[in-house]
Amino acid sequence: MDSSRDYNPPLKATDTAREACRSLGAELLRAGCDLAVFSSKNTYIEADVVQGYAAAGTAESPGTVFAYPPRHRTVDFALPPDSAVTMQTVRDTSGEWEVSYYRTLLNSDGVLMVGGGQSTRVAGIVALSQGVPVLPVAAFGGGASQVWVNLDKTRNGAGDADIALMGDDWQPDAASRLVACLLRQRTQRLSAEAEARRAGRFGALRASASLALSVLCMLLAIAAIVFAPGAGPASAKSLTMLLLAPLVAATAGALIRHSFETGSSPLRAAVRGLGAGLVSVLLYCASQLLTVPALLDTLDVRRLLFFTIPLGFSAGFTFDLVFERLRAGAGPVAPPGVDPLATTPAVAPVAAQSGPPQVGAAPQR
Repeated sequence: MDSSRDYNPPLKATDTAREACRSLGAELLRAGCDLAVFSSKNTYIEADVVQGYAAAGTAESPGTVFAYPPRHRTVDFALPPDSAVTMQTVRDTSGEWEVSYYRTLLNSDGVLMVGGGQSTRVAGIVALSQGVPVLPVAAFGGGASQVWVNLDKTRNGAGDADIALMGDDWQPDAASRLVACLLRQRTQRLSAEAEARRAGRFGALRASASLALSVLCMLLAIAAIVFAPGAGPASAKSLTMLLLAPLVAATAGALIRHSFETGSSPLRAAVRGLGAGLVSVLLYCASQLLTVPALLDTLDVRRLLFFTIPLGFSAGFTFDLVFERLRAGAGPVAPPGVDPLATTPAVAPVAAQSGPPQVGAAPQR
């Protein structure tokens, strides 16, 4: 904290700030945390945090301080030779401290902010936007107090009690409670990340299962053509195969369509595709019965399946278009005058357009 600078908001309680930083450093070591710092100047809080951190280090509880200075600067915290704390300098290739500062900030497990100016405020906002746990100690004013105000809008895993603690006046036992607050945020972040990974794995597994099921449905639909009975009077077996095979193909189309989407259930997609396929195939068959009343007397299921299966698949793949046509009072029927038993019958499948929906201790500067 540089008393020669003007801070907005101004600093407060500067007579106890340095001792508070040393207490925070000691508690961070006891909690098993490593430190990431950027400058050893006495005008920044890193020097005091590292002093407290090193003083609390023991052979049983050592710690590590990682310093990230730009390439033309050096750091020296004057740690005693017998200190249990290890000092490691990771020199950044950039000559500007801001580059190393913000780059390291996003890879940290938490950010401690005490006092500071505009850079501290920006660092806090960046950390909040990226979900990095933050500990703005508002008792000493400066940019950290502004980050504390923003924390109320972007909780970042902090509860009401945590926010009240960060904004309270400094107390002798505040360091341990504040560090515990920071660690709770980190635990919640790790839990959320683990849950997101589990959800991602489950989503990928569900998508793979849907695609595998769609392949099975397509194979079953094709098998229906192979095992369909020859031409003859309609029977329960032939009618079942004539209607069931296109519905299986519609389910396959809906599941393949679902693989392009996010946030929807494969079961819902399959049911919607099944409904669209059922309506489309029944309307098509009804149009053919109106055109050829004697169709069921000499029903050639195998020949019809070559047209009803693609029709069912298209309806399932584009179920939204099918339902839109039904709301408009139209149906996916074949042109009148077409004989389904002719050598080259024509059918007009539903056109489709489908795709994915559019859719450490921070330097106080």
